[in-house]
Order: sequence, then C-alpha cells, then structure tokens
Amino acid sequence: MSGSGDDELSARERSELDELRQRVNALESAGPPRAARHHPFRSLGSVLLILLAALLSLLSVIAVWANSIVQDTDRYVATVAPLASDPDVQKAITNRVTDAVLAQVDVDALVKQLTDAAAQKGVPPRVAELLNDLDGPIENGLKRLVSGSVERVVTSSAFETVWVNANRRAHSALDKALTGQADSTVRLENNEVVIDLGPIVADVKNRLVDAGFSPAARIPAVHTDFVVFASEDVGKVKTYVRVLQILGGWLPVIALLIAAVGVYVAFNRRYALIGAALAVFVAMLVLGIGLTVARDVYLDHLPPGTSQAAAGSVYDALVKFLRAGVRALAAVALFTAAGAFLAGPSRVAVLTRTGCRRSIGGLRDVATSAGLRLGAVGRFVHRFKRWIGAAILVIAAVVLFTWSYPTTAVVVWTAVITLLGFAIREFLDAPSAPPADSQTEAAAH
Repeated sequence: MSGSGDDELSARERSELDELRQRVNALESAGPPRAARHHPFRSLGSVLLILLAALLSLLSVIAVWANSIVQDTDRYVATVAPLASDPDVQKAITNRVTDAVLAQVDVDALVKQLTDAAAQKGVPPRVAELLNDLDGPIENGLKRLVSGSVERVVTSSAFETVWVNANRRAHSALDKALTGQADSTVRLENNEVVIDLGPIVADVKNRLVDAGFSPAARIPAVHTDFVVFASEDVGKVKTYVRVLQILGGWLPVIALLIAAVGVYVAFNRRYALIGAALAVFVAMLVLGIGLTVARDVYLDHLPPGTSQAAAGSVYDALVKFLRAGVRALAAVALFTAAGAFLAGPSRVAVLTRTGCRRSIGGLRDVATSAGLRLGAVGRFVHRFKRWIGAAILVIAAVVLFTWSYPTTAVVVWTAVITLLGFAIREFLDAPSAPPADSQTEAAAH
C-alpha cells in the first residue's frame, strides 16, 4: 500500500482507521486473555452496597423534603399557598368559621327581643305566639347570612393574600410544632397540627355589622382552629422529622458514596452501574406507591367530623414537592441506566453509537466541503475527546446535585443538553491528515 490511498480518505474515515489500528496493536501486544477470577464475597458486597444505596436514596428524598418544609420558608409557603384557592379547603374553613360565629349568637334571645318589641307595638296575642315559633326559620336564615359572609371572605383574593402572609409568619411556629415545641398560632394539640382562624372570624364579624346585623357586634374574640394535619402518630412523625432534618444535608451524599463504592468493587462496573440505577428507580417507584397508600390510610384514620376532602387536599399539597423529587430522581436513574447500557458492547448499543457517529460525521463532511475548517480546534477535541466527555458528564452531575429542588423538567433538559454536548464534541472531532511519510510507514507495517 502507498500513502496516496490514505490521502483520498475523509477525516472521519481516517479517524476510524486510526482507531482500528490502535485496537489491532493493543490486541497483538496483549497476551492471551486470562479468565477472570470471581470472588463471591466481593460480588455479594457489591450487591449489598447497591441495595443499601437504593434504600438510602429513598430516605434521602424524604429527608430533603422534610428539611425543606421545616427550614425553607419560601418552600413551605409555596407548598401551602394553593390551599387558599382549593374548593374543599375553602368549604371546610367556611363551615368551621360559620359554626364558630353561630355559636356566639343566641337565637332564643333574638326571638325574645322580637316578641317583646312586637308586644310593645300592640301586636295581637295570636301574632305574638307565632313569633315564638320562629326559632327555626330565624336560625336557618341567620346561618345563610353568616355562611354567605364567610364564603365571600374565604373566596376573595384578599383571603389568599392573608393566607399566604399568615403562613409565612407561622412557618417558624410550624417548625416548633413538628419539632415538639408549642406556639400560639400553629400548635400541636391532641395529635393535631392546627391553625387559629380567629382573624377570619373577626373579619366576618365586621362584615355582619356592616350588613346591618347589629347583634354581631356583641360577638367576642373567637379563636377557632383549622386542622392542617391530624393523626394518632403525630408524636412519632415529629420524631422522624427531627431525625430527617438532621440527616437531610448528608444523607444524599452518603447514599451517592455508597453507590459509588458498590459500583467500584463490582467485577463488571458497567453492569453494576446499570443495576444501581435500576435499584434507585425501583426505590422511587416503591416510595411513590407508598405515598398513595399512605394517603388512603391517613384519611381512614381521621378524627370524627373532619372533612376528608379538605384533609386530602392538604395531604396532596404537603407531599406535592415530595412527589416531584421522587419523579426527578427516578428520571435521573433511568437516564443513567440508559447511558450505561448504550456505552456497552451490545448490538443495539453499537448500532446506536455507530448511527449517531456516522450521521454527525456526514454533517461534518458536508460542512467541511462547504469551507468549514476546524483546524486546531478539531485536533484539540480529537486529542482530548475522552476527557471532554468526562467533563460533560461531571458538569451535568454537578448541575443536578447542586440544584436546590430539581424537577423532572430540569432532569430532562439536563439530559438533552448533555446529549447535545456529546454531539458537538463528535462534530468537532476532526483530526488533521497525517504526513505522507508517516502514512507510508504505517502502511508498510
């Protein structure tokens, strides 16, 4: 062979030819393959470490969520703010405030005042007897009046503002409630986390007075409670929350390190990485199912008289970001498993990589024919191709690990940008043509 044959090859073909020559030289220089010695204890250790990492990943998601609810005021407000416009919660608050206001109004006294006023006006005795039977209609009408006033307060945009501001001020109190300390606004009573609705009662009282219902002016300051969370296991929950709060910052790091050690000690690290990623995905699947089951169990054990619809809405709001974290980590696990699989020697993986490489190489050849000259950039990328790929993966991992609360969308976009980075690396991988003398010498060998 002469060097003139290589001169006619494209840059992509020269790159593939150089790679094949390097592999042939490596195979010829290496001795006969030695059978790998599998140590059962090492394999068992790798499996146990991966399973432990998967379990810790489950606890890590819960720990980060609990830590954010307790320590991050903005996160807590973003969690409970939608409840102000939730119809079930609005209905429950309306009923609770209406009952509290009506409990302060003496309907019998109102009827007696009406009867006395009628007697003073000289109303016939028969009419006075009929007035004594108006307890029921007056009570029903009063209930509609109060309920309508409360509903207008609760469904107004002003209530949403009051709700958000009150919860922002009460966040530190919720922290105390979940860690075993008491507070006047949010407190733990009879295994219930409750919020005082007294300010709403006061607003309704003023509205009733403005509407002409003068007896409402005699309503004293009423402190009625809205149950945010109720369970016989609240005492245990606050203990768990306290433990997870302490571990929240370190548990994800510990889980990641244990998974890395489990992959490192495995004989086939690529298979171990796939197994670890799938184990984490299964852990997230179990946690997601557990949250759904826990919702039903929680609603079945509510105290009598509690609105199940409102309690379900509160539960869904509290675990909203926990579910988002579960989905995000599950997406990371699936992308990791898919990446490790496509990096392997299977026929599907090889065909996928070859098809992508040829497509990008063809696009590069078209661009080169149109006058694009990569020059030093192409040589640099070709020389440090592996290191550039490793840097892309490290940057993606750092972005996901340092993102405060990554969502599924963040994970997907990170994966897309990572693939785009690899595509750009492949496009820029254009080594310069080797000198003719070196080509001739390589062909002679």
